[in-house]
Amino acid sequence: MNDILPSAARIGWIGTGRMGYAMAARLLGAGYDVAVWNRTRAKAEPLAEVGATIADTIAELAERDVVFTMVSTSADLAEVTMGDGGVLRQEGVAPRILVDSSTVDIEVSADVRAAAAKLGTAFVAAPVSGNGRVADAGRLSIVASGPEDAFRAVQPYLSAIGRGVTYAGEGEVARLVKICHNIFLGVVTQALAEVTVLAEKGGVSRAAFLSFLNGSVMGSTFTRYKTPAFVNLDLTPTFTPVLLRKDFDLGMDAAHTLAVPMPVASLTHQLIRTAIGHGHVDEDFAVLLTEQAKAAGLTLVPEHVAVTDGLEEE
Repeated sequence: MNDILPSAARIGWIGTGRMGYAMAARLLGAGYDVAVWNRTRAKAEPLAEVGATIADTIAELAERDVVFTMVSTSADLAEVTMGDGGVLRQEGVAPRILVDSSTVDIEVSADVRAAAAKLGTAFVAAPVSGNGRVADAGRLSIVASGPEDAFRAVQPYLSAIGRGVTYAGEGEVARLVKICHNIFLGVVTQALAEVTVLAEKGGVSRAAFLSFLNGSVMGSTFTRYKTPAFVNLDLTPTFTPVLLRKDFDLGMDAAHTLAVPMPVASLTHQLIRTAIGHGHVDEDFAVLLTEQAKAAGLTLVPEHVAVTDGLEEE
């Protein structure tokens, strides 16, 4: 297949949370040999039913050809790679390629890249856009950066996980792409909340307004996907305000470093922080809609209308 990996590469996977589980399942469904580890073993064990090997320690994955990581924070990535017992701390053995799909800060990613390089391990940053349900449907978008030959070697695995894979260049540029994406996600959600509340306060149901919007040139995969949450107020978390704030924190830091004014994003950042201050930490970030309604003196109730999220339609 390439000069870096054998034709039947063995894959290791670290992190089987909401996203990691779905992504690892996609690889298993494509027939790949995957061993998985998670801090809470019980969250990984159901993958054994679809062919995964469950590892007791991260050390067991170090001899795998490719190791993916999908963890929650920059500190988690540093721990599972460079920490005691990490995949880059095993004597005499290390994966040929390490692929990280987490959303982490550029500095930690660069540290992991440098630690991997000392062992002869190529590091590919490959953050994703989507959530567990999108991953289940094979609809994730992935942006990658790092050595191009390493990216080409793992591209078939990335393509099995998501439908869109973009190579952005060397180093950590994929991290910046993902941060910019998630800032846009927050800004669009806040704007969608504002116009939806404006329409409803003027007497238009959310279902009717969003039906019109989704059929117009302003409609998108995202507006359709968020329509059930907006219409029926199902705030089961796909991505929490706390996680969105983390990405905005990273984005505002990047904007400061690069001297880029971000007035709209800065205001959205404050609104996300306000939602968290009001106790919305475990709900979906669509709670920005109910926060906007309260600011407008409007109390929302579920409309109980059957609306599609669009995932099954494309």
